[in-house]
Amino acid sequence: MNLKVQKRIAGELLKCGKDRVWFNPDELSSIAKAITRQDIRGLMNKGLIKKKQDKGVSRGRAREIMAKKKKGRRVGAGSRKGTKYARFPKKDRWMLKIRAQRKVLKTLRDAGEVTRSLYRRLYLMAKGGVFRSKNHMGGIILQIKERESK
Repeated sequence: MNLKVQKRIAGELLKCGKDRVWFNPDELSSIAKAITRQDIRGLMNKGLIKKKQDKGVSRGRAREIMAKKKKGRRVGAGSRKGTKYARFPKKDRWMLKIRAQRKVLKTLRDAGEVTRSLYRRLYLMAKGGVFRSKNHMGGIILQIKERESK
């Protein structure tokens, strides 16, 4: 039984493709007799011809992956696109470094190991980016102290 024409007409009437048209398998003979658009419309009203639900793309797998990423998984070397410092911005690095350095300077000032004037000088040096790290800063502080004591 060739129902090509009926499929085409039904697709046009349902505003969908031929693949989405469903014919009731028990009533194929009556569908084959329908040759006009009016006949097809009548069969649609009876429920013998319907439009199948559109197939979508499941988000299930995507949700699963997102849940894992939320937990901190799937972030290994193979998943990374940018460089180490593209993923950890310059400003964040600077904030970590300067806060640590300022904390050390305050403890040294409060302990009386550096004078207020030297503290101010070192603070401004830190702000200017003279020190690479806390250790580097410690070394330079020792040099300055030695120079001042001579």
